[in-house]
Amino acid sequence: RRWSSDPDVSVVGLYCRWWGSDPNVSGCSLLRRMEICVAEAEKRSGRNTVNMQEIFTVYLIETRSMEAVSEGHNSAPDSLWRRYSEFELLRSYLIVTYPHVVVAPLPEKRAEFVWHKLSADNMDPDFVERRRVGLENFLVRVASHSVLSNDKILYHFLTEEHGWREVVYETGFQAKVMNSPELVIQDSCCVSLVVQHALLHFPSGPWYYVTAYVIRRRFMDMKHYSDELQSHTSQLLRARARVADRLYGVFKVHGNYGRVFSEWSAIEKEMGDGLQSAGHHMDAYAASIDDILEEEEHYADQLKEYLSYAEALRAVCRKHELTQFELEMASQDLISKKQQREELATGIVRTFSFKGMTNKLFGQEAPEQREARLKLLEELIAEGEDTVKEKTVECQEHVERAWVDMQRFEEQKDKDLREALINYAVMQISMCKKGIQVWSNAKECFIKM
Repeated sequence: RRWSSDPDVSVVGLYCRWWGSDPNVSGCSLLRRMEICVAEAEKRSGRNTVNMQEIFTVYLIETRSMEAVSEGHNSAPDSLWRRYSEFELLRSYLIVTYPHVVVAPLPEKRAEFVWHKLSADNMDPDFVERRRVGLENFLVRVASHSVLSNDKILYHFLTEEHGWREVVYETGFQAKVMNSPELVIQDSCCVSLVVQHALLHFPSGPWYYVTAYVIRRRFMDMKHYSDELQSHTSQLLRARARVADRLYGVFKVHGNYGRVFSEWSAIEKEMGDGLQSAGHHMDAYAASIDDILEEEEHYADQLKEYLSYAEALRAVCRKHELTQFELEMASQDLISKKQQREELATGIVRTFSFKGMTNKLFGQEAPEQREARLKLLEELIAEGEDTVKEKTVECQEHVERAWVDMQRFEEQKDKDLREALINYAVMQISMCKKGIQVWSNAKECFIKM
């Protein structure tokens, strides 16, 4: 939590190594200019929007220019306080503004996958501390992203304590949320529309349809992968919580050995010292589980991060489905308008319609009416063609950008989870060695009796 005048051991550098982010990779412009740290958490009370008294936690964000660090100036960092809800607002803005980016998740608001001795209270000091670490990780992730790090709203969040919410709302990002309903499109949905769109705009061959299908298949596969990633990480976290419960009991029950050996030593002359020493070893072993499981929680938090990352990955895939669906609807509407123009121009109705039935019953409409309708259809077709072009560009840009970012996410995930699992295995090995060492020490005590 302390600032260092040496950039090689800065808070950001150390924390990035812990979480697997590298602040020196290309594109991390914000972290090149600024050190970022969530230094501490503080409990406060105040009135909420409905004028009711509430207790909440605020987090101190400290930033300092990298120029000052590189020049060796140990000046005080700039600081401001933020609530968890403000972090949520920032992330919501980033998700809406950059739909092609797999945005880093926030730490959990309330503890999940906890073992029975761990408090689930979101005001518990240990939980608040883990959340502070997670919020710092979130800021480091975002500030190290080649696209997100250049966002002005993010910079305001880190540097302007007052008026930040107003600046966010002025962007109008909430309107985009209201206009972008969540859609779940199945593989077979609108396939005929894709074919019609291909024949309408690319009559020379079926390559467009094949490309669209391949892209759709890739995003569907990624979406299914995110579901499986979430399923496997949640199962792993549940298994870890069950193991932690049993380990806690196994370690604590060794305290019974310590108590029995200590009481027994009181009635023995020759064996008393050996029994008492063995009892002390057992007591120390029983007490060590608290620190071990506290360290385990940090590895669990890293797994929980990727449990939440799965939802962020799905959001990118859903945005692709939405843009593709809008493109297909615009194409269908354009096809319909062109068909109406052809029928009106030739007088031949190819499909059943209420308008065609009324024409047969009451006769054809006047030439002036037909010309007016043709003119209106021409205008609508021109607008429809512009809409199709716009939606096509939007869809292509999202595919290109999203695929690049998903590849970045894959590399980050592989690196982070590999490191986390290796460290967790090392910790388990160390714990087992500690048990062997305790019983080896007890054996030496018994030999000396």
